[in-house]
Amino acid sequence: MPPSSTAVRKTVEAYLGRHPGERDALAELLGALDRPVDTTARTTLPEHVTCSAVVIDRQGRVLHIRHRATGGLILAPGGYIEPQDRTLLAAAVREVTEEAGIPPDALCLTRQLLGSPIDIDVHGIDASPSKREPAHRHYDVRYAFYLSGEEPPTIALQDEEVSGAQWLPQPEVTSPTLRAKLLAAGLDGLPEPVNTSALIHDDRGEYLLHLRDYSPGQIWEPGMWSLLGGGREPQDATLEDTVRRELAEEADLDLADLSPFATEYASHDDGTTVPIAVYAGRWNGDPRELRLTEGVMLAWFAPDDLHRLRIADTTSALVRRHAAGLPPIRSGPAPEPAPAPAPAPAEHRPPSPHGTVPHIIGVHLYLERPDGTVLLGLRHPDSAFAPSTWHVLAGHCEQENAIDCLIREAREEAGLRIERRDVELVHVVHHIGQPRNPPRMALFFRARTWGGEPVLREPDKCTQWKFWDPAALPDDLVPYTRLAITKIRNGEPYSETGWPA
Repeated sequence: MPPSSTAVRKTVEAYLGRHPGERDALAELLGALDRPVDTTARTTLPEHVTCSAVVIDRQGRVLHIRHRATGGLILAPGGYIEPQDRTLLAAAVREVTEEAGIPPDALCLTRQLLGSPIDIDVHGIDASPSKREPAHRHYDVRYAFYLSGEEPPTIALQDEEVSGAQWLPQPEVTSPTLRAKLLAAGLDGLPEPVNTSALIHDDRGEYLLHLRDYSPGQIWEPGMWSLLGGGREPQDATLEDTVRRELAEEADLDLADLSPFATEYASHDDGTTVPIAVYAGRWNGDPRELRLTEGVMLAWFAPDDLHRLRIADTTSALVRRHAAGLPPIRSGPAPEPAPAPAPAPAEHRPPSPHGTVPHIIGVHLYLERPDGTVLLGLRHPDSAFAPSTWHVLAGHCEQENAIDCLIREAREEAGLRIERRDVELVHVVHHIGQPRNPPRMALFFRARTWGGEPVLREPDKCTQWKFWDPAALPDDLVPYTRLAITKIRNGEPYSETGWPA
């Protein structure tokens, strides 16, 4: 059944919370929502609600189609709400699928709007004697979507309603109200997680799973075992804030340590793709003592028991992947220690280093244009490392593999899109600063091809991106970066710096 007047009012009020100056323009719609009429039905006059999908590609362009019914006007895909549309957003998804052939799983929501409309446009519709419709008003509720894939999907037009399609830069969007809101929102088309999950394990190698309520049509994955977590809300400054808030709200659980583990992709009830930031943490408590506010129960499960549960394949695979990276769990009596080998003769024994210490792993992007110039960034004057100094795009490995780290850092810092298949390791620098500093392994990866041009997405870390001629590098360049660039161009895979002779 279509969304209720209560649901429509909630959407409109949330929109007015961001745009209070438009309350007068929407006053008649709010009045209609107080009457016993279905404002989503096209037969409700003199006004009713419609929905549109504002689809933004990786270049920030917006999909427009030429509607036959409007005399060839170029607009975002959209139309009337149908009885099967449970929500306004679902109606927008259906319209873009029907009119442009873009499947729901090619769409994902934007972090900035979190599923609320970017615009509600009010416009008059002329009378249509052939349809026996008098002049009336449309309140077009417009939702913004990013493309979940790197490349725009193939457009398959609905010929009876649509005669053409094109991607327009945001300054050329045909609707003035939508154009203004797009430019103000800064939507760049690069999807990022809007949901979080908590992958909680104990010292026995078991994982904490949440049995969800069986409420089909009301909650995601009803009646299934899943991870604790939920969607980002406007008050959450970071995704870690989101996962911690969800743990507190759902189970009154506060973990000392949570670290990013992976980004997963799931399907929402409306078919759209949902990027999920997964955080891993350790806890050894009794789930029966937690105050559960959502779902049926919490319980520990070993990875080998997951096949017995009603659980999404993606969740099961995520748990198994994490478990594979944990140290093996020892069971039973400890084995007898093997006899110690006889010491080597003193004259052949190498001097012992002063203990084993962990090394910090850093990934570095060697981005070289066809003309041979190399990308460098000028670090912020307040940076803890190498302030006001040029350096390649770089970052520390978190709980992730090095190539995933490189792809993430390139996107977060410069908006660059890199595929794993296009990455190759070209140099390693094993270096150390002051003697008391931890040693580091600097992995330099070349991206053979990439998408986008460098933009400043973290201006608190980097103030400028510039491609430099390797024969004329800046004087204020991080020393080991200068060394690595030279070695890469000479085809040398390894170097050391900073170690005592």
